[in-house]
Amino acid sequence: MQTPSASEHLQVIRTLMERSALYRRALAPITIFVGSVGVIAALVGWQLQIIRPVAFIGYWYVVGAIAISGAFLMVRRQALKDAEPFWSPPTRRVARAMLPPLTAGFVLGGLLGMNELLPSQGPGPTAGLIPQWIYLVCLPLLWVILYGCAVHASGFFMTRGMQLFGWLIIAGGCASFLVGAPRESQMLTFSYGIMGGFFGLLHIAYGVYLYFTENRESEP
Repeated sequence: MQTPSASEHLQVIRTLMERSALYRRALAPITIFVGSVGVIAALVGWQLQIIRPVAFIGYWYVVGAIAISGAFLMVRRQALKDAEPFWSPPTRRVARAMLPPLTAGFVLGGLLGMNELLPSQGPGPTAGLIPQWIYLVCLPLLWVILYGCAVHASGFFMTRGMQLFGWLIIAGGCASFLVGAPRESQMLTFSYGIMGGFFGLLHIAYGVYLYFTENRESEP
């Protein structure tokens, strides 16, 4: 005899399988939108030379809020168009899967920003010991890796390509650590290159791939 919980799990899995094509169609415009926001934000931040650690973190928090809000509206519009409930059990599963690594990245950036803002209380363990490249190189790469973990986790409830995309982000973020800390004169370009490359260009490329492969699969 199936328990109510087991029945719910089976229903969620069945629904996700039935809607895999729908999710694939919805992902293409969303990833292109998020990537476009990432590229534009990277160019604007680089041009304005937003390099002070607190300003850098706050700037990308605002950019992230814009990208998430836009993606939210696009998903909601797609759900209304297809007469589907937006906050359905499958959607909740995807959100819960992505939440832990995204929360970790948000909290980590917030803690580093607070450390920069709060006045030093004498020779404490963090007083003056966090160099700028931690904020502008290590933190962005940690954001990239944690975001890749979130994308990979969502792939368990969507198409297999999302898991591969997540692994690509994780591998790229880890490999970028091998480059090491750039020179101070290259810090601005390097940090915005990380954000624009992973959160911008890579997303646009994946969205274009989804768009054209979906068109081919739709042809008779």
